[in-house]
Amino acid sequence: MRSTLIGIALNVALAAAKFAAGVVGHSYALIADAIESMSDVVTSMVLLIGLRYAMRPPDENHPYGHGKAEPLAATIVSLALFGAAVIIAIESIHEIRTPHSTPHAFTLVVLALVVLVKEGLFRYVFKVGETAESNALKTDAWHHRADAITSGVAFVGISIALIGGPGWESADDWAALAASGIIMFNAYLLLRPAVLELTDSIPDARLRENVRHVAMRVPGVHALDKCYVRKMGFDYYVDLHVIVEREMPVWQGHEIAHLVKDALRHAYPRIADVLVHVEPTAK
Repeated sequence: MRSTLIGIALNVALAAAKFAAGVVGHSYALIADAIESMSDVVTSMVLLIGLRYAMRPPDENHPYGHGKAEPLAATIVSLALFGAAVIIAIESIHEIRTPHSTPHAFTLVVLALVVLVKEGLFRYVFKVGETAESNALKTDAWHHRADAITSGVAFVGISIALIGGPGWESADDWAALAASGIIMFNAYLLLRPAVLELTDSIPDARLRENVRHVAMRVPGVHALDKCYVRKMGFDYYVDLHVIVEREMPVWQGHEIAHLVKDALRHAYPRIADVLVHVEPTAK
């Protein structure tokens, strides 16, 4: 939550600075960059709402919690990133076809500062997302990286326009168009894991293997049959079929099931619940 709020505050300040510098400095690449930053503000607010909702505890209508709000927010953020890229591409083509002045040199200083700030913000938010295992936060982090990329590409475009002189004014706009393509590609990379989580795809094959390993070490477990793991927001849910001695009393099989559940939750605190089905060994 804190990392998202920090991102919102910085994006508002950077968007205002880039828009003002773009208008005064005759740089559409900077204006496009400002649009991308404002889209970051809107999507970060969506993400903030999604994170707050995802953190709600389970209730009668949502026995598995509200975790799906987290990848849903990531999906909305990714689609918004697509939208921002399309707007930038359309406006870039318009600017390429419209004669205009060469951008001012001071815009390069603004862009250099933006790249440094946004890359630092990307590293900070992405680290928080990795720790929380949150696709939504990682998506938000990549918004900052995309902003740094567009600013870097704009820096190159404006430099070419300044060095080339008359006839190279549109280099700035071509840079904005190239940046829109980069943003679209990043949006696709961010959308895919969010959709996979919404459709209950296996979150991590290694986690499933580790779950099987921990369960097999519980005394009384002869073997394992089915093992399913799914991610719900910040938590994981496990469905597991354990095989025990067929002559074992029901109460003892029940105790083994609880031992398996306790062992898994101790090994992986992010596992919110484990459903254990007990099966007998073959005759």
